[in-house]
Amino acid sequence: MKILITGATGLFGSYLARKFALQHEVFCLKRQGQGYGLLDDFKEQVQWREGDVLDPISIEEALDEIDVVIHAAGKVSFHPKDSEDLNKVNVEGTTNVVNAMLGKGVGKLIHVSSVSALGRTAEGKTCNEETAWVESNLNTPYAVSKYQAELEVWRGAMEGLQVMVLLPSVILGKLSDARSSTQVYQYVLEGSKYYPPGSINYIDIRDAVEITYGLFEKGLWGEKFILNAASISYRDFFVQMAEVAGKKPPTKPVSDFQLTLAILAVGIARAMGFSKNPLNKQTAMLSKLDITMLNDKVQRILGPTYRPLRESFQWALSNEKR
Repeated sequence: MKILITGATGLFGSYLARKFALQHEVFCLKRQGQGYGLLDDFKEQVQWREGDVLDPISIEEALDEIDVVIHAAGKVSFHPKDSEDLNKVNVEGTTNVVNAMLGKGVGKLIHVSSVSALGRTAEGKTCNEETAWVESNLNTPYAVSKYQAELEVWRGAMEGLQVMVLLPSVILGKLSDARSSTQVYQYVLEGSKYYPPGSINYIDIRDAVEITYGLFEKGLWGEKFILNAASISYRDFFVQMAEVAGKKPPTKPVSDFQLTLAILAVGIARAMGFSKNPLNKQTAMLSKLDITMLNDKVQRILGPTYRPLRESFQWALSNEKR
C-alpha cells in the first residue's frame, strides 16, 4: 500500500513514517528546499515528494498513485500573534489536502488532530470522543484551528472520503527531538520552582504510533480516537521527571496572583518584542484545569499497554535512538 505522510519531518509524522515504512511503501511530503528534519537518519528508507499543504497544485501532484494519506502537518503555537498562521496552516492546509484527495480519487485519510479540538469547560472533569465543542474562553487559537480543520475532514467524509481522526494529548518524544511538545522537559531541567494546580494528559510517542498503526490495520474508518495514556497532576508529572533527570522538582504551587503577575510580565516583554513565552490568560486558565481525556474507546478496541511515565522520561532524556 502506498501511503503519503504530510508533516513527516516533524515529531509525530516522523515516528509514523518509521513505523509504516516497515510494512508499506511510504512517501513523505516536504517543502522545496526544506531539510529532512527528524527523518534525516531515515531518509533513504522512504520516498520523497515535494509539496506544501498551502499549495493545492503541489498536493495534487504528490497524490499520484497514493492509496492513503496521513495528514500530520500542522502548526502548534499558543502565541496570540500566531492566530492567522494557525488558521492558514491548520485549517486552509487541511482543506487543501481534503480537496486534493477528492479531486484525485484518493479515498482514505488519517487526520492528526488534537484533544484541544474537544469541547471543554471549567466545570468539566472528563472528555471523550463524543464531547461536543463549546464556545469558551478556554479555547486557544490553536484549539479553534484544530477544531475547524477537523470540520473540513468530516466535510470530506460527507463527500466520499473514508476518514479516521486521531486526537493525541501531549506527546512525549525525545528531548533531542526539540519539537514543541517536548519543550515541557525544559521546565524541570531549567530548575523552575513552581507548578500549576491542574493536570496534564500525556502519551509516549511510541505508544501513540503503535495505537495509530493498530487502528489503521483494523480499518476503523469514520471514527475518531483519543490517544492518551493517562492524566496526572502537574506536580506529580514534574516530580517524576525531576527524579529521572537528577534535578530538584518544582515544590511551590503557583497562586492566581503569581499567574496574573507572570502574564503581565510576559505581556510587557511581548510588547517590547522580547518574549515568545506561551503563557497568556488562556494558557494560564488551562493550567488550572483538572480534566481527564478518556481513552476507553481505544482500550475497548485494542487494549494497549502504555509505558510507565518514568520509563518514558528515562528514554526521552537518554541517548537511546528513536
